[in-house]
Amino acid sequence: MAGAALAAVAAEAYARSVNSVLTARIGAILAGLAVAFGAFGAHGLEGLVTEARLGTFETGVRYQMYHGLGLLLVSVLGGRALAAAPWLLAGSVSFSGSLYLLVLTDTGWRGAVAPIGGATQIAGWFILALQVGRQARAGGSPRAARTEG
Repeated sequence: MAGAALAAVAAEAYARSVNSVLTARIGAILAGLAVAFGAFGAHGLEGLVTEARLGTFETGVRYQMYHGLGLLLVSVLGGRALAAAPWLLAGSVSFSGSLYLLVLTDTGWRGAVAPIGGATQIAGWFILALQVGRQARAGGSPRAARTEG
């Protein structure tokens, strides 16, 4: 019970310190970079890396896009939902980034970071679900409690 209360306090503090506009900007940049990285992978890496490595790079791009769009969703919901933003961002950077480095440097040990990033991404989605539920129980929609900026 104390852990849940601490999580609620932390979520509220985060929602006050980071606004929806910043979260939307970060999400849009992450998504835009995913398009650029995808084009680089399709046109710049083809023939330079194995098909398996190209597939690994594409996985990084796909998950980066998912989490860029996720950050845009969080920005629209605002309020307590913003507590998920740092988890989604950190997970995306560590997961996709480790896959990009694995492919570009051909060093397999870099892939060992990917599961940590993946777990962080999963945590972000569960935090989003938890915070949206808490906001609904508190008598409002996440959008109604949105932080403007």
